[in-house]
Amino acid sequence: MAKRAKSTMRATLIVKYLAPAAVLTAAAALAQSKSPARRANTTVLVQQFRTRANGYITWREKNVGRAPAPTNSPEKLDDARHELANKIRTARAGAKQGQIFTPEIADYFRKQISATLNGPHGNEVRQSLRHAEPVKMDLQINQSYPANVPLQSTPPTLLLNLPELPKGMEYRIIDRELVLRDSDANIIVDYIPDAFPADTE
Repeated sequence: MAKRAKSTMRATLIVKYLAPAAVLTAAAALAQSKSPARRANTTVLVQQFRTRANGYITWREKNVGRAPAPTNSPEKLDDARHELANKIRTARAGAKQGQIFTPEIADYFRKQISATLNGPHGNEVRQSLRHAEPVKMDLQINQSYPANVPLQSTPPTLLLNLPELPKGMEYRIIDRELVLRDSDANIIVDYIPDAFPADTE
């Protein structure tokens, strides 16, 4: 009886300690089985975004105009940017939020931003965002970025986790939104609402 009791106890302990390991192993296997699909989906979303962003620049240069020519006169440069921006607004009058940042692409960006904020350099990024001068404004596609509103830079650590942009475009942060700005024309091309969690304000 004593031997049978010890045997039963040993079996119970084996099940107790090996069962979680088996569950973890199964979970890891499941995660690995999904990883290729997730990576493939991520690659597709990044490619879609780059295609749309590059497509905008190609469209603008072909149908509206290229970046203003370099000049030593700030006034002439501002005038050239205003002229380019007005031409874009006319040619792109029907543009709406989400034409570049589609819902699926926007979700990908939110996940990248969240992963960065929760990563090893997350506190640095949060502090950088909090120390920047607060910017709050109602965003509209094709509107000029106001001259009296500071261009809040995107933390370098965050930029490393976002897709590279074509020349003439840049990421900017306004409140909790991630903005895609045409730096040649100084206009808002598209943006992601609530791209950043509320606790980064």
